[in-house]
Amino acid sequence: MQTPAVSVTPDYHAAPKLEPTHALTAAQVAFYHEHGYVAIDAIMPVEEIAVVRAIYDRLFTEAEARSDADFYDLNGAREAGKKVSIPQILSPAKYAPELLATQLVANIKAIMRQLHGPDANMMGDHAINKPPHNAAATPWHQDEAYWNPAVEYSSLSIWVPLQPATRQNGCMHFVPGSHRIEIVSHRPIGDNPLTPGLEVEPGAFDFSSAIACELPAGGATIHHGRTLHYTPPNNSEDYRRAYIAMGSALERPRAVPRKFPWQERQRAAREAAKAAKA
Repeated sequence: MQTPAVSVTPDYHAAPKLEPTHALTAAQVAFYHEHGYVAIDAIMPVEEIAVVRAIYDRLFTEAEARSDADFYDLNGAREAGKKVSIPQILSPAKYAPELLATQLVANIKAIMRQLHGPDANMMGDHAINKPPHNAAATPWHQDEAYWNPAVEYSSLSIWVPLQPATRQNGCMHFVPGSHRIEIVSHRPIGDNPLTPGLEVEPGAFDFSSAIACELPAGGATIHHGRTLHYTPPNNSEDYRRAYIAMGSALERPRAVPRKFPWQERQRAAREAAKAAKA
């Protein structure tokens, strides 16, 4: 029997022991800065895809029997006996630190520095594992809508599918140039404040210019923290596995304060639910 993963504190800032094997071209860097995203066909050696996928599948198998707060349903509160709609693991490197020793992560860190400068660091990771024939989309949102509204960021995320990512199984979609706009109005998914995930408020944005980015296994999309993005339901026969790394080169107090009322709603709902159980 395999020993279950034990939580450790991952050192995301550690310098990789491996030299990068994959980098962006000058044209890809320019595309990212113009459009707020870029897609590449490979970010890791082909032979490493199966290694990372095996770690990934093990973590999600173990997650079914765990109650850690890092294992949850993006579409709603995790409840005993309730089928998880969009299973997600926050900080999978806490439970599989070997992920941070991969060529994939060495390449991720190098690409983050290419795009956001020498101060860019990997800040965390997460994993989303959409089951087959799953009707749940990951709704349109901006990553920064989840973060502290009092802070100014220079951030990006790198999304890596561990099988081909297609329109059928839920590849990434982006709105080109949306990294230049402010954070649009969001709400909790389904307008349920106990849901951890966010979605753009209906009618708050026109998504007609969106672009789908199909990829081979081991490819990647890279997007700015403000770029609007979405993945459709997984209508395929297999799980849609995605490993995501987050990076930042700047986090400082904003000169002009702002509020994210959707976060305040979620916080108040969680506190009320906790008080009701007390």
